[in-house]
Amino acid sequence: MVLHPKTKVRVAGQEVTFCCKASGTPVPKKYYWYHNGTLLERKVHRYGSRLVLRGLAPEQAGTYHCKASTEAGAIKSAPAQLTVLAQGQQSCKPEPEPSLVELPSECPQDATGSRYYNVGRCPPAPCAGSLADQSACGAEAGRCCGVRRMEMREIPCAGSLLPVKVVAECGCGPCAQPRVLVQGRVTAADTGEPLRFGQIFLGGRKVGFTGYKGSFTIEVPPDTQRLVARFVDRQQRFVDAIKVLPFNRRGGAIYQEVKMLRKKEPVDLDGSRSNAIPLGEASGREPVGELILPAGTFLRPSGEVFSGTVKASVTFLDPRDMATASAASSDLSFVNDEGEIVPLRTYGMFAVDFREGESGAVLQTGPVEVRMDAGQVQMPEHLQKMKLWSLNPETGLWEEEGDLRPAGGSRGKREERTFLVGNLEVRERRLFNLDVPEDRRCFVKVRAYSNEKFNPYEQLEGVVISLINLEPQPGYPANPRAWGRFDSVVTGPNGACLPAFCDGQRPDAYSAYVTATMGGEELEAAASSPKLNPNVIGVSQPYLGKLGYRRLDHDDPNLKKTAFQINVAKPDPNNVDETNGPIYPYRSLEECEKAPVSANHLRFYRVEVDRYEYNVVPFKESDLTSWTGDYLSWWPNPQEFRACFIKVQIMGPQEYMVRSRNVGGSHPRTRGQLYGLRDIRSVRDMLLENTSGACVEFKCSGMLFDQSLVDRTLVSIIPQGSCHRTSINSLLREYLSRHPPVAENNHTAAFTMLAPVDPLGHNYGIYTVTDQNPRLAKEIAIGRCFDGTSDGFSREMKADAGTAVTFTCQERPVGRESFFQRLLTAPAEA
Repeated sequence: MVLHPKTKVRVAGQEVTFCCKASGTPVPKKYYWYHNGTLLERKVHRYGSRLVLRGLAPEQAGTYHCKASTEAGAIKSAPAQLTVLAQGQQSCKPEPEPSLVELPSECPQDATGSRYYNVGRCPPAPCAGSLADQSACGAEAGRCCGVRRMEMREIPCAGSLLPVKVVAECGCGPCAQPRVLVQGRVTAADTGEPLRFGQIFLGGRKVGFTGYKGSFTIEVPPDTQRLVARFVDRQQRFVDAIKVLPFNRRGGAIYQEVKMLRKKEPVDLDGSRSNAIPLGEASGREPVGELILPAGTFLRPSGEVFSGTVKASVTFLDPRDMATASAASSDLSFVNDEGEIVPLRTYGMFAVDFREGESGAVLQTGPVEVRMDAGQVQMPEHLQKMKLWSLNPETGLWEEEGDLRPAGGSRGKREERTFLVGNLEVRERRLFNLDVPEDRRCFVKVRAYSNEKFNPYEQLEGVVISLINLEPQPGYPANPRAWGRFDSVVTGPNGACLPAFCDGQRPDAYSAYVTATMGGEELEAAASSPKLNPNVIGVSQPYLGKLGYRRLDHDDPNLKKTAFQINVAKPDPNNVDETNGPIYPYRSLEECEKAPVSANHLRFYRVEVDRYEYNVVPFKESDLTSWTGDYLSWWPNPQEFRACFIKVQIMGPQEYMVRSRNVGGSHPRTRGQLYGLRDIRSVRDMLLENTSGACVEFKCSGMLFDQSLVDRTLVSIIPQGSCHRTSINSLLREYLSRHPPVAENNHTAAFTMLAPVDPLGHNYGIYTVTDQNPRLAKEIAIGRCFDGTSDGFSREMKADAGTAVTFTCQERPVGRESFFQRLLTAPAEA
């Protein structure tokens, strides 16, 4: 399906056009349209690949999708939502929805004991299209609900007033068009070496290369439903990696680690004889099967039989080895007769590469036999359904090559083993797969939070949640026998629903291993020890006990806390305890996606090391559509985000909180006005006694949102404690003196500067990274800052490398206030 219908909003009486287009061989000519799953009559609506509905009535609202078919098969489009408003009804209410931000620690709590303040938000819902758009096929230029007016409020905090901008009114305006990106790194699954200058294809089109360190950026084309990328090693050391990459439709960049499987060393075969190559013997286990190559099967592309020496490389990916899941290609899906994309459960996949011994020219084959050891199939019902598949590199979907059927006759000394046998021909370089269509399917609801408090309004969007289906040993749910498939989904404003295999009869027939990453950083899962706490995990008893939730460190505290495992126990519709998530039957996807935050769900959270951020103009970094154009916006440009950090060294016996206060410095519209605050706790340097370092974010200097004048941000760095400034990086001091105006630095307990406009680098103690994703920009900058280099990355603090300013702090006598506390209680005097 190359064109999917778009979601639309209309007023009753208007008309709407939905379009779809499929490609294939032969070219699809027959299209069918469905409303809420019911086929619309072709005679009544006179549709082909486009559906026009005139004089809309409210009952025509709902979901629409199309299906294209030929004698070769069928394919369904993604569903599009049609909203029909009554005359005079507004799709964008002027009153903002509640949205809470946390105020700094020095602000008083309200009557309920909360330090959260409602700043409001406008939901980015689509508005009704104009008359000009009604017959259009493509995406409408689009009007969306957004901020029409903001108001400045002031909150009394510790002797001073804290400014905050709140949404006063919402209204329809042009939709934000954030760029949608996938970034990441391609490395070898075995050694971690990067794929240097590898080719990247989307469909059959080459879109670029990986960098020297294996890094890549792909801009997701508009209207993409499924992003299929193929990574090719030009030196042919690795099997092509075909990946279905998750992305965030709401904009910004998602980070993905892509692993490539190294090709097996070729062996010499005599093309004039029959040959057998085992599949999956490497891990010291019985092979899963073997490839039988009869005499005379090797062919040149012209069709001529080749009978000389053949260099044969057959690389098998064995799902009995848990480590191979990350290197598997595609997302193990195929299109069924109804045109739906449905999952497969793999028993192994293999890539073949046959070449002439002398010239290295690629060879094809006539019919070859694939034999699979039936003893490796632990679920007897799978034996009847086993098929042979090949991967279409452009769609990322598996296509059926044939069935695997029990072999007749015996094979001498191997009589005790029964084989499933199938045939295939190697005509192009494809990946092959031994797979079973599996119809016992469910969805698992997972949410990600910005900290361990699990506040509903502090959920993170843009987190990649990955689920690997495991098939455990009977009676040993924690000891998997093999993995069967894997899926990745990106969290939206209401979490993520991940497809998984499940079983209603045996809760532990399938288990799932779940992880979460954001910008390459792993999030932690809710703890399962010392005892299961339903309020922490997010699932109520007794269903929680049936799921057998265990975090990775459940039995061994030395293991990481970044994954959990559950039994995917299909919910019993007659048991009220199992009808509220976190597992939903496959037909209840909408219920899963729309479930309230109070319903059962599984949780990850970001480990915040005593970090606090406050923006005067509220902005949710995980949702780029929440950006508002304002002179006091921390990020002035929603298309690219520049993160700036300064490295502070602290000589003192403990770790200290360090604050950056960011105020307009040179722009006439913002001079003296607060942009925001950042607090971070310093991190101890393990190699230096009584030394810690802090990487403190500050607002970069540069153009404000109107892109007309530069503002040099006035940045104050203030450690909390009895601290005095002992040195400033000489290169930084010289730069600041050569680029006036120079900020006064007359208080030794702080460091103040008009932030540099140039991205200076580690020699100055300033770290600047620009990216289309604010969180990724910050993570990269923090990694460089910890390392003290302009191109490295470290999670270990090197406090004496690449620092900008040094403070010496001592334990102060009891009863005496620090400068930081005096600044909070009596700012004018301080």
